[in-house]
Order: sequence, then C-alpha cells, then structure tokens
Amino acid sequence: MPPVIQFRNVKKRFGKRIILDGINLDIDEGEIFGIIGMSGSGKSTILRTLIGFYEPEAGDILFYSHKDKKYRSAIKNIVELRKTVGFAAQDPSFYPKLTIEENMMHFGALYKIPKKIIEENSKHLLELSELYDSRKQLAQTLSGGMEKRLSVACSLIHNPRVLILDEPTADLDPIRRKETWELIKALHKRGTTIVIASHFLEELEPVCTKIAILHDHKIASVGTPAQLKKYYGKSSLEAIFESVEKKPN
Repeated sequence: MPPVIQFRNVKKRFGKRIILDGINLDIDEGEIFGIIGMSGSGKSTILRTLIGFYEPEAGDILFYSHKDKKYRSAIKNIVELRKTVGFAAQDPSFYPKLTIEENMMHFGALYKIPKKIIEENSKHLLELSELYDSRKQLAQTLSGGMEKRLSVACSLIHNPRVLILDEPTADLDPIRRKETWELIKALHKRGTTIVIASHFLEELEPVCTKIAILHDHKIASVGTPAQLKKYYGKSSLEAIFESVEKKPN
C-alpha cells in the first residue's frame, strides 16, 4: 500500500522563530506512527499542520485519496482532508454542557452525516471506548480518562482512515493511561492508521510500528523501535533520545 500521508520539505515558523525546518516523512497505511521530541520541539505543530490548522511557509503535505487513487495536497483540499483524518487534541475538545451522547451527535452533524449513521457510529465507538453505559452523563462530570476517550470517540464519528492524537495519555494516572492505550490498540486492530505525538517513550516503544525523532526543528531519525535501537546502539528509546539531544545542533 502507498503511504497514506507524505510530508514534503514542510517548513513552519512563528514570527522569526523556526518551528519546523524541512520535515520529510512517509506514514504508511495501518501504522501506529509515533513522533517524539522535547517539550516545545514542534510535535503539536506537526500535527496541527497535518490537519490544516496551520499552513506551512514552504513544502506540502500530501494525503492519499482512495476515491481516485492519487495524492492530493492537504493545503489545497482541506475539506476532503478532514474527511480522511480525525484529530484529538491534548486538551478536551468537546462541549462540557452536553452529554456524551449529545457530543457525538453534534460532531456527527458537523460532517453532515445522516442521523441514523451517526447513531450507529456513536453506539459502536462508545462501546469500544467503554463509554456507552455513561452516554447520558454530562461531559463536565467525566474523569480524566473518560474525557480522553470521549475526545477520541468524537474525532472518529466520521470514520476517518487516519486518527491523529496529541499527547493522548498526558495528565492521566497509570491506570487511565493503560486504558487509553488499550483503546488505541483496539482502534488500530480495526484498521485505523494512528499518528501519535508523545513524550512517554516507554509507552510508545511497545506499541508503535514506526517512530520519528524530532530534534532541532528537523527529523533526526525514523524507523521501527528495533531499527532505531540497532542504529544508535542503545537498548531503549529513552537512551536513544538522550543521545540525540546531546548532539550539537
């Protein structure tokens, strides 16, 4: 299968500050693709550029259209792009005064999905997220783990091929983090390509099929966890990351 997402020499700055400096990445269909980097390194900027929230100063992001079997520019085809991807931000991205069920219906309506299809998708996603029994509960009363799962469920209501997650386990206790990863693995098992930005390296290593290391505004390395460990001669992602960060810019 061709890569589902391609970054081609993507550059992004805020004012005079360079955030992304020539990013090149291929994300294959069916992967759990991790992006790691120091806090403030640009992980969230990569994701927000991918979903069209930011426009790069140079380069492009291409996504594979299964409809016509060719690549399209994310910048020039933002409407179709947002049908292809779902995005769950680090902070809650739903409406606290609505119930779980009402949030799902609202986000489905934004994509102009027929009500019956929204109901079917919602039931399936809430069962998968273990939120179905709480569907009448106001979102503002949810625990941190339930908030994360609702954000993911809302981002999947339109059945995107690619799910993009920004720090999905941040601020969660170990039990809730484990529950979130179980949901991510279940979504991957059903065929969803998943892109994750995180600094929890010990969590990414056993789950990701491929990992990109972001350093000094560029991609320092890309590979499977085993390939990266072999290349750097290290026993863990933490050791690899420390080695990369100690290199002079």
